[in-house]
Amino acid sequence: MSLPEVTSREQWLTARKQLLTREKELTRLRDELNADRRRLPMVAVDKEYVFEGANGRATLLDLFEGRSQLVLQHVMFGPTWDAACPGCTAGLDEMAPGVFEHLWSRDTTFVGVSRAPYSKVATYKEGRGWRFPWYSSFGTDFNYDFHATLDESVAPVEYNYRDRDEHARAGSGSESLGAEPEEVPGVSCFLRDGDRVFHTYSTWARGTDQLGSAYTWLDLTALGRQEEWEEPKGRVVRTHGADPTFTD
Repeated sequence: MSLPEVTSREQWLTARKQLLTREKELTRLRDELNADRRRLPMVAVDKEYVFEGANGRATLLDLFEGRSQLVLQHVMFGPTWDAACPGCTAGLDEMAPGVFEHLWSRDTTFVGVSRAPYSKVATYKEGRGWRFPWYSSFGTDFNYDFHATLDESVAPVEYNYRDRDEHARAGSGSESLGAEPEEVPGVSCFLRDGDRVFHTYSTWARGTDQLGSAYTWLDLTALGRQEEWEEPKGRVVRTHGADPTFTD
């Protein structure tokens, strides 16, 4: 492994200022992207899904636990598997209790859903010491409808918003997905209006490796961070659902 070049403090400062310019631009682009995500239209979920959890059977509405938003991680754990995906496991191991508390304070619930039977889910959860609710969608269409399980014998294959033919034309290397049943990682977000549930957003594969803090999870939702405040001297202004905008 090569080490960074050794230079003078003056040369380092010049390079650092150049990088800072790019960092600020990336922050502005991220803020714009998050705002566009919040403006996405939403789709009513009229199909009834019944999951199994610690307290028995639960509908998608039940998963909200009375809150307005639901962030749902599609945890890769197939019915015949003995354990969940190592990558999903590593990410969920890093979810500290404070993350869930911060999400709750923003009227948002986090849950996991897997296709493995609940007995396997419960055993694995206990072994990892995880605190978040984790449900089984075993025997339902949920994973197939939200493209978290790809199996062309059950439902048309769609991965990252492309079907098999589109992947073949794009040369993405994903055109063989679904030939055999397989689980894929992802996150889906839902919004509740009374007893009506709406699907607002989903992201797959590469989208999930940039998550971890409460803010990054909230940035995926329709209501965003739900903060409004101003720092002394007016340097930072935040409006409802927005990311910080720095005036310098």
